[in-house]
Amino acid sequence: MAHPAVSQSVPIVSNSVNGHKSIQGPGHPSLAIPQSDDDSDIRQKYRPFILDGAAEDWVSTLELTTAMDLAAQELQKSNNRLKVVVLYGSLRRRSYSRLVALEASRILFRLGCDVRVFDPEGLPVKNDTEHNHPKVQELRELSKWSDGHVWVSPEQHGNLTAVFKNQIDWIPLSTGSVRPTQGRTLAIAQVCGGSQSFNSVNSLRLLGRWMRMFTIPNQSSIPKAYTQFPDEGQPGDQRLIPSGNRDRLVDCMEEFVKYTILMRPHLELFGDRFSEREEKRAKEEKLRLAGATSL
Repeated sequence: MAHPAVSQSVPIVSNSVNGHKSIQGPGHPSLAIPQSDDDSDIRQKYRPFILDGAAEDWVSTLELTTAMDLAAQELQKSNNRLKVVVLYGSLRRRSYSRLVALEASRILFRLGCDVRVFDPEGLPVKNDTEHNHPKVQELRELSKWSDGHVWVSPEQHGNLTAVFKNQIDWIPLSTGSVRPTQGRTLAIAQVCGGSQSFNSVNSLRLLGRWMRMFTIPNQSSIPKAYTQFPDEGQPGDQRLIPSGNRDRLVDCMEEFVKYTILMRPHLELFGDRFSEREEKRAKEEKLRLAGATSL
């Protein structure tokens, strides 16, 4: 059944979109993929942001009418969820960039996105010999699969971390005729150990441009990230506390969904470049001449 536009006052219904059911309830509409329709392996591996049903979730109470309606209309039209890869930049046990990445993922998931969070643990340092390493292949396949990325990095020594940059370094600009990032949308965020800074998001924006991605205008920088979560061991210690910083993260994810919906149908158009057409023609002419010479 096609998915109707969602509003805050709709009754509880269950609809199917591209084989996935979604539940809408009074005041808490959601386009999230329910467990019964999700791939169990993907859910276990790539969706660590999904909460226990008994857990309180501030994301479920957000008023996201405009983005929700737009996402529902896109589902109705295309039967294809937005595919989003989320990357974070720390291997620490209590990583604030990971915690923020998971919060961002919950917002996107509620807005109907197929969200997959990549775990950088085990990814080798960039080199020229391990292109077939399982983690390298996993990251590259996720990027090719995606319609957009969300990047969250800590700021360390005034810039993004090696853990984060290493992930981007493993994603090539091109693999044959496939460009794993070109034309994708990108949302960026950073966490700070001290006062608010924008060094990392500025670097992420430059990096996104280099990877030929469209970075949304908005961005999130969370100062003193350790103060934006309850102390470890306290209830809700992995959830952002209410603040303007949390609201800005919501703004960014809402904006990211809007931009991705608008731009996804034109991915091939944005990837059509004069210089690459010329390069292709030159290669074809070279092959033609080589074939003619061999006759």
